This record gives sequence, structure tokens and C-alpha cells, in this order.
Amino acid sequence: MLVRAMKMAAAVVSLAVMLLGAATPSQAQTTGTVRLHIVRVGFIVGVGGGRGVLIFHGHSYRLSVSGIGIGSLGIAAVDLVGTAGNLTSPGAINGTYAGVGAGGAFVGGAQVATLQNGNGVVLTLQGVQAGFQVSLGLGGMTLLMR
Repeated sequence: MLVRAMKMAAAVVSLAVMLLGAATPSQAQTTGTVRLHIVRVGFIVGVGGGRGVLIFHGHSYRLSVSGIGIGSLGIAAVDLVGTAGNLTSPGAINGTYAGVGAGGAFVGGAQVATLQNGNGVVLTLQGVQAGFQVSLGLGGMTLLMR
């Protein structure tokens, strides 16, 4: 009787995993480390870009940064460090990022930004801006592996 009850319990657990879509270890989402260097120059509509690196499972992947937000005045550079969560593969970091919650812009000094792309990757970045810049909006930023 106990064996039959254990088999039924195992079947119920298997069915629940199937219905809820629980991830297998090969599908596990993990976190990587991100470092970005962004330079922005402009008056009203600015030009910005940069480079960076993703460190994921002990490997380094070079990144290019483009599409930094509109509405700038001046020259600024910012070094950002943080995490990239919900990575299913290094290539998942590719895409255009939009702000998630508050704190999506760097305006003079240090601040934290949380951004997400269409692949579900969430960047949590922090850094200090150097130079004169009214705003450095990161919404619309595009990252690509090089």
C-alpha cells in the first residue's frame, strides 16, 4: 500500500512540474557580471555609445553599447558595473533595454538603474557619471555581443 501511495505521489509531482513549466537544470536561468563604459556628447539630441564586457560562467564576452537616450546637454562619461539576471545564454544579453521601476536615469553623481530587454534579461547597474551632462537616460540602450 505504501509503495502504491509513493508512486501516486511521484505521478502527481511529475504532473505538477509539467503543468507549471518548472525549469530543468539545463534551462536554469543564471546571473552574469556586466561592466560598461559609456560616452555621450550632445546638445538637445546627443550621440552616445560605448563598450563593455559580460562575464558569464567564467567566460568574458565583449559588448558594444549604442542608442543612449535623448535630451542631453554637454559631455559625459560613465563607468557602470552590475549584474545581468535571467540569462539563459550569453546571447540573451543582446537587445534594446527599457527602464524597469524608478532610478532609470543617471543625473549628476551616482545612481542605480534597472533595465530589461525583450529576452527577459534584467540589468541592475550602478556607477558615477563624470563630466557635465543634464541627463544620461539609459532607456533605449542597445547591447550587442561583438
